[in-house]
Amino acid sequence: MAEHEPGSMEISEQQKTFSGFLRACAWVVGVVFIILIFLALVNA
Repeated sequence: MAEHEPGSMEISEQQKTFSGFLRACAWVVGVVFIILIFLALVNA
């Protein structure tokens, strides 16, 4: 079995995926926040 050296993996693809995930989460939170404000103003 091959020896594994910590820190030797190529993780650039995982970093790009995680960055996209965080960006998508931020967009969803922003859209939900805007929808909640809109609903509060309409029902006031």
